Amino acid sequence: MNEIVRKTQPAVTHTSLDPQDWNEFRALAHRMLDETIDSIANVRARPVWQPIPDDVRAAFRIDVPREPTDLAEVYREFSESVAPYATGNVHPGFMGWVHGGGTAVGMLAEMLAAGLNANLGGRDHMPIEVERQIVDWMRGLFGFPEGASGIFVTGTSMANLMAVLVARTSALGTLARQHGIGNDGALLTAYASKAAHGCISRAMDIAGFGTDALRKIEVDADHRIDVSALRAQIAIDREVGFKPFLVTASAGTVDIGAIDDLKAVAALCREEGIWFHVDGAFGALAILSPELAPLLAGIELADSIALDFHKWGQVPYDAGFLLVRDGERHRQAFAQPAAYLRREARGLAAGAVWPCDLGPDLSRGFRALKTWFTLKTFGTERLGGVIARSCALAKYLETRVLAEPRLELLAPVNLNIVCFRYRAADEINREIVADIQESGVAAPSSTTLAGKFAIRAAIVNHRTNETDIDALVSAVLEFGARRAGNGLIEVEAPPLAAQ
Repeated sequence: MNEIVRKTQPAVTHTSLDPQDWNEFRALAHRMLDETIDSIANVRARPVWQPIPDDVRAAFRIDVPREPTDLAEVYREFSESVAPYATGNVHPGFMGWVHGGGTAVGMLAEMLAAGLNANLGGRDHMPIEVERQIVDWMRGLFGFPEGASGIFVTGTSMANLMAVLVARTSALGTLARQHGIGNDGALLTAYASKAAHGCISRAMDIAGFGTDALRKIEVDADHRIDVSALRAQIAIDREVGFKPFLVTASAGTVDIGAIDDLKAVAALCREEGIWFHVDGAFGALAILSPELAPLLAGIELADSIALDFHKWGQVPYDAGFLLVRDGERHRQAFAQPAAYLRREARGLAAGAVWPCDLGPDLSRGFRALKTWFTLKTFGTERLGGVIARSCALAKYLETRVLAEPRLELLAPVNLNIVCFRYRAADEINREIVADIQESGVAAPSSTTLAGKFAIRAAIVNHRTNETDIDALVSAVLEFGARRAGNGLIEVEAPPLAAQ
């Protein structure tokens, strides 16, 4: 019987997944690298974005492959069917959402990280020390104390959720991790402005509070949280028996890039004994620019800060980050003893607090390496200059909009986001955005401000310059004239002062 089984089993001659011909693999790898570098170097030669053809999309509906495919063929399919139809945020004409442009340096670091294949959940190895060094750097940049902790995550949406969880544990104690939020937790209320990112509401949902526990406070004329209204709402909630526990201020709102009065919010939180969190997804890194850093006054008083290196920091996706003032409170929110995570005095299981003690992930990639490479290679002065430059370009776009009677500025330009419209109905402006995206000239996005559809240009890419701004304006005017010229929708007349 055993003899029969042995004869029917297929012979296994090569179980490793390493290349059988390293020289052939090396040649193809060099070609991949060269062509990727060429694509970045010559990015202006291709459209910002282009629609995916039906046949290309359909080709990705096949069953999972059972047999191997030659690597060169897989790469060919990538080159022809994936790369040309990416989001386009590497291109300087991408101004739709707050996506960083990445760098060739970061790309190489990502390759090196993949070669190490390190799991940064914990244990005693040098990649952990690289992440700890960046935590130290961020602690210093934001004026946090020595005991502050930090951790890399996918992005600010995750970092904001984790901040809610740390604030929850701080308010309810560690037993809430075992027993749930209970009756006391049901009374907890949190606060953010109506302009805050939607992930704050989602965090309240996931954390078990429900989105109704988040009070959305009105904004002032500058789109910042109305601190007087915030104070009043906290007082109302306390009066009826609720327990305010968290305020999330924005350092760069999603629609227009407004920065809340962080000093005033910090003072109110300290007075009320409330956790003060800052959602600084892209705006927090303005700390790198001496010109812009004063706008963040008060951020050093936060209990926690969430930010993304893959936005203004130009690190390739993804590289989010959470910084917490009280490292012990951070640890208490996530650390979980387990025999397989036992710490030893020596050997690979040695070391101090492991990253898995500071977040929900045990399996974690080496996001810190591409961030470390970026900070080491370019330095904070140059990165700060890039950030200031993007804000200057936003001001340039603002002047172009204000000088053109057919265009209307819809919000103040605080940082790097410009919201404007063609003086026509919303339907026309909606079509203009899609027309420009499909043309490949630029990629703006849209939002709604004061009931009006807005063309939204978020200038983040370090490659963007005035010619890209001019191309966007020209495209808006061209497609606007085409859409308005069809006679179906009447174009709004500009105010007399603009004529």
